[in-house]
Amino acid sequence: MKSAHIQHLYNRIGFGITPLNLERLSKKSKREIVDDIFINSATITPIKADLSFLKNIKPGDLKDKKKRQELGVISRKKIQNFSVSWMERILNPTEVFREKMTLFWANHFVSESRNNILFTQNYNNLLRENAFGNFKDFTKKIAKDASMLGYLNNKQNRKKSPNENFARELMELFTLGQGNYTETDIKESARAFTGYSHNFRGQFVMRKYHHDENEKTFFGKTGNFTGDDIIDIILDQEQCAKFISEKIYRYFVNENINKNHVTEMTAIFYKNYDIEKLMRFVLLSDWFYDNENIGTKIKSPMEFLAGIHTIVPYDFEKPKQAILVQRLLGQTLLRPPNVAGWKTGRNWIDSNTLVRRLRLPSILLNNAEITYSDTGDEEAMVTDLSAKKLKRKTFIKTKTDWSSFEKNYEKIDNKNLITQVLSSKINPGTEKLLLENINIPKKDFCIQLMSTPEYQLC
Repeated sequence: MKSAHIQHLYNRIGFGITPLNLERLSKKSKREIVDDIFINSATITPIKADLSFLKNIKPGDLKDKKKRQELGVISRKKIQNFSVSWMERILNPTEVFREKMTLFWANHFVSESRNNILFTQNYNNLLRENAFGNFKDFTKKIAKDASMLGYLNNKQNRKKSPNENFARELMELFTLGQGNYTETDIKESARAFTGYSHNFRGQFVMRKYHHDENEKTFFGKTGNFTGDDIIDIILDQEQCAKFISEKIYRYFVNENINKNHVTEMTAIFYKNYDIEKLMRFVLLSDWFYDNENIGTKIKSPMEFLAGIHTIVPYDFEKPKQAILVQRLLGQTLLRPPNVAGWKTGRNWIDSNTLVRRLRLPSILLNNAEITYSDTGDEEAMVTDLSAKKLKRKTFIKTKTDWSSFEKNYEKIDNKNLITQVLSSKINPGTEKLLLENINIPKKDFCIQLMSTPEYQLC
């Protein structure tokens, strides 16, 4: 398989590839490489939070306002720690593709539980466990997840006062897309999900006395439907397979949809909603490796940070700085902006985030200083005493493993380092600058490469 195609593959299913691994894989066929990817990601390794503080907590404790507030403070700190653990997993994935898919599903089945670390842990691992499973089963589990039940208010969905929030987002954002259902469908669907709740430990509970047992009419079918029945009916619509295929295409292939390719994906997916089968089809398709799809995707903040780590491994000395960097780049794990998730593609970059991205490789790998506002909405080189909120300065301190870089790139000179690090076409201005500095030390040249606009693409 061509080296450029292997690089492209690993940029999309992971976070880049080192020259040593590239050389090893170049002797294999495309099918052998794709098989290896799925074998590598077959294992499921959950991320576990420290939940020891919950051992002596009883449901009745939550009725005490002071106790509830104390638990909330502890839980929020644990969620921060979990966010750091998730980022460390992304930077050092053992099941590479599974972690990339977990990141994808986190921006599809968007949920958030700011005050309950148990629910946060369970939700995140639910995404990881079902990343390559059956989409129908996955959706049913998401509908019963404690984090989702709270986030989209389905705990308040009762037969005497139906809450339509989850029912609406289930169709609009999770399965069908806007305009492929009616307001009546939303109302009837909400009735089917009445009574969905969970206990203190986050386990699903059906509150039968809150469930509407009367007949509902949904998508032209009538019956005493439950939430599972509604999901079955939704997935009977080919539009659902098309909607998910389009979303996967935008994330893994190209922001610009090729209708013919999506039609092929839809036909595969609609048969049994097997996520792994769909992803195998995509990665084995010749069009996945077309030039128009290589080096054209703007990296998300997590892809950007993990890509740097693949080339030069680093660890944050202060875990909170990992969250600070996420916030400054516009993607804080476990804190989506809203139920629609993060807007991708060109939305990742504005005048502020582009400046930060261009400076960040040097900051991360040279323990440099970064200046930021309390709100994280701008970056400045000086402290503005007249601002309502002072801009702060801090040194991002990392432990950088340059020895791994030197080992992995030992046989690569600066000229060949360009094609190893950059996937997109290089504009003349960047090329001129790189050629002027072609003889500087390899470490410095590598940082310069990762500080170019072209490095924002994969």
